Amino acid sequence: MTTENKKILDRINAYAEREMKDIDPQKVPISTQLEKLRPIMEEIAAERGISLEDMFILYMDLQSEASCLSDAKLRAELQDLNEGGDMPLLYR
Repeated sequence: MTTENKKILDRINAYAEREMKDIDPQKVPISTQLEKLRPIMEEIAAERGISLEDMFILYMDLQSEASCLSDAKLRAELQDLNEGGDMPLLYR
């Protein structure tokens, strides 16, 4: 992830934490969550000179990439816990 993309993701996530703090992401449809993020995405899209649709796609790609990076980091940390133990910690 580039530095610029990380800044975009951090900016959207900070907005989400402020504006969507009472929303349970497990219960609220993704379409509703994305609609709540629309103002910040419109702002960033305008700054970058891209369409709102491209901004949504970029956001979804960045979220997926961040999720994969977090998963890889957690797997690496858990690997250390599994070394030398009789009962390995399983993670899927």
